[in-house]
Amino acid sequence: MGAGNFIKVNNVSLKDPATYKPSIQDIDASANRNAAGYLCRDRVAVKRKLELTWNALTAAEMATLLSAVTDQFFSCTYIDPLTATWRTCQMYVGDRSPSGAYYHASTGDYIYDRSRVNFIVW
Repeated sequence: MGAGNFIKVNNVSLKDPATYKPSIQDIDASANRNAAGYLCRDRVAVKRKLELTWNALTAAEMATLLSAVTDQFFSCTYIDPLTATWRTCQMYVGDRSPSGAYYHASTGDYIYDRSRVNFIVW
């Protein structure tokens, strides 16, 4: 990774993440077991969640990332593991965990190391 085309938010390419952990989640209205032990469930949706981590983001890259996800919902383009194709859908941001920044003397920039963000399909 590194080309800046792996994740797009509102058609803006973000720096490629160091880790990309997609998950497919079933959303149930209710789920329980009957007397025979069989699962009885009311699955109402199947959603995607992307857990993204960046090892090193400059202050400008961090600002780009956080600014891109300030709206309640946003368009996100990513590779869907179920279809192995690019998918664009509306998402919202979950936890945003920018790490502590350190000063990088040779570049004169502040670097955020091991920052995490979750994107969830609404």
